[in-house]
Amino acid sequence: MNVFIIGIGLIGGSFAKDIKRLRPESKIYGIDTNPAHEEEALSLGIIDTKSNYGELGIADMVIVMVPVDAMVMELPKILDAVNDNCVVFDGGSTKSLVCKTVADHPKRRNYLSAHPIAGTEFSGPSAAIENLYAGKTNIICEVEKTAFKLQEKALELFHEMGMRICYMNPEAHDKHIAYVSHLSHISSFMLGKTVIEKEKNERDIFDMAGSGFESTVRLAKSSPAMWTPIFKHNKDNVLDTLTEYIQNLQEFKQLLENDDYEGIYREMNDTNRIREILKGIPLNK
Repeated sequence: MNVFIIGIGLIGGSFAKDIKRLRPESKIYGIDTNPAHEEEALSLGIIDTKSNYGELGIADMVIVMVPVDAMVMELPKILDAVNDNCVVFDGGSTKSLVCKTVADHPKRRNYLSAHPIAGTEFSGPSAAIENLYAGKTNIICEVEKTAFKLQEKALELFHEMGMRICYMNPEAHDKHIAYVSHLSHISSFMLGKTVIEKEKNERDIFDMAGSGFESTVRLAKSSPAMWTPIFKHNKDNVLDTLTEYIQNLQEFKQLLENDDYEGIYREMNDTNRIREILKGIPLNK
């Protein structure tokens, strides 16, 4: 199987590692706009050779893991270049605009809209790890628009990698993911910003930071180049979630200003039920 990875960072590189492990007969071709990433992926053995769009005609599978603003530009070109038996899937964190972009493409049947919900705060080829996707959820959108035999080709790989499959329409995906992923990143970035600004005057503040701070601010180490386009593409949903989040923060602040500690206790106690909601659910990073 000829597999082309377009975007050889954490997500694309981790796919390459698992494919090499599960299907050692496959040949992995790498394409990245950053030549240093291509060289690094080659030296680490993540890919077998560097490539370009001119070779996409021999691909059996193309995995597109680029920022979502680049996705809407590049996906039509990629579909133009592949053969009829090639499946193309992505890992973009927003789906509506991407799906609309290729809705009328002559090779729409070759494209499977996917979002494997997995990752770390690190980026680049060296961040790629095996088994990143084991036990993680992969959201598939508009599966009915992908040719059945090509669906099967991708879904078989996902199952081999240990992913759980969830089907959803693009609009529902973007709404829900704004709550459970996009808002989390904004919160982390802004907490980090708040502490950094305070640290300018209190140099020892990070010496006092415990595991709670570290785990909460971990996502602030994520790539701004990846996340800025995500917020742009999902602007309306993100604004809705931010409005609700800010309202909850303002209500908590009001309780504290009013010395309403019983109210604060109730707020936290009611929220504690998230333990039961999440109990037994393997959380996606």
